[in-house]
Amino acid sequence: MSSTDVVELILQDHRRMEDLFRTMRNVEADRAAALEEFAGLLIAHASAEEEKVYPALRRYKNVDGEDVEHSVHEHHEANEALLALLEVDDTGSQEWDEKLEELVTAVNHHADEEERTLLNDARENVSDERRAELGEAFRAARAQHLEAGCGSVENVRKLVESVKD
Repeated sequence: MSSTDVVELILQDHRRMEDLFRTMRNVEADRAAALEEFAGLLIAHASAEEEKVYPALRRYKNVDGEDVEHSVHEHHEANEALLALLEVDDTGSQEWDEKLEELVTAVNHHADEEERTLLNDARENVSDERRAELGEAFRAARAQHLEAGCGSVENVRKLVESVKD
């Protein structure tokens, strides 16, 4: 039985992203397939957090609203780095490796910060029952985004451009 605790679900996604980074760094792996899975996971994960988790966490007085805002900002930075990698045609090129490392840096920085701030705050201040409810909402939203092909280069480009406007 997999957990429905929103904190555990978010952590599972973070670990899966780390696995995919290892695959994308491996020149013998199917880097394009790993990137495709990663792109969908990153966009679905961040969108579900912003729609279902962050608004709920903002309501807790012991959860820092600035941490929530900062996390949203970091999602945008990760999306920009993702788009830059998606736009590289040759997965064996130096450019691909460079853009991958920029993406790894952006995502790992965010995941690390989120785990130390928001997720620990959620563990301390949000009841198990509420975390399970948020987990269900997060999982459903994430699945909807994945079904809609949220990781496509066209969709990621739209997301990046919507922030610049």
